[in-house]
Amino acid sequence: MLDKRLVIVIGHYGSGKSEFSVNYAVKMKEQFENVSIADLDIVNPYFRSREKREFFEKIGVKVFDSSIRNTAVDIPALPAQMAGVILNPDEKSILDVGGDPVGARVLARYAEQIKNVEYDMFFVINGNRPETSTVEGAIKYLNMIEATSKLKVTGLINNTHMLKDTRVEDVEFGHELTKKVSWETDIPIRYEAVIKETAENIKNEEILEKLFPINLYMREEWMS
Repeated sequence: MLDKRLVIVIGHYGSGKSEFSVNYAVKMKEQFENVSIADLDIVNPYFRSREKREFFEKIGVKVFDSSIRNTAVDIPALPAQMAGVILNPDEKSILDVGGDPVGARVLARYAEQIKNVEYDMFFVINGNRPETSTVEGAIKYLNMIEATSKLKVTGLINNTHMLKDTRVEDVEFGHELTKKVSWETDIPIRYEAVIKETAENIKNEEILEKLFPINLYMREEWMS
């Protein structure tokens, strides 16, 4: 695993960044004894990683979130333990950050601390979202997030999906889009996140090289 100890996951609302963050934390727990996930999404009131606190605690992943436990309340109250999450050299830490440049402001508070450690910041792209459906749109969004957070994106994640209706064609479209963004920005594609049922049908060798099969942990069984 080439990823740094501290991994920040950021992306547009609806990109599936929290879903990726949850799956990534589960995967990291298979490789590291101490894993934590910090939910810093103060923008989106739905499908946050903190909602899976009980699940995480069961598998031994520590969860940090805003000090306001009511998940329907949007108050930028940040966990006092954040400095420890960022600086602890013995812990694999994931930061799930708000899905737009406004949400990225929370990172600016910790930018200097983050710059003092080895970190990765992954930008999640869902080519089926209007704001990131073009190379120009995705790069514009990426640049805004970098400017707001005062941190640099180090890797791209293709997470182009239609939830349970995701087709191989959706993934391939997202791959080509993300590849062009990579060419333009010189930022490498790190993962191709694909729902497991669809991942089984992927044949494209470029996608298979970085395939990251995911479960839909953030959606209940009754949801489409």
